[in-house]
Amino acid sequence: MKETRQDRRGKRRAKEKARMPKHGKSLARIYKDAVSKRAEEKQKK
Repeated sequence: MKETRQDRRGKRRAKEKARMPKHGKSLARIYKDAVSKRAEEKQKK
């Protein structure tokens, strides 16, 4: 059976969706680090 364009697109989208959560986690960590850094700077003043 030949794979249609839609089949390939579905597989690609599934891969992208599987990759997403990791990206969100690292983004949250970067944001948290930035916030804590700012909090520390405010306390020093």
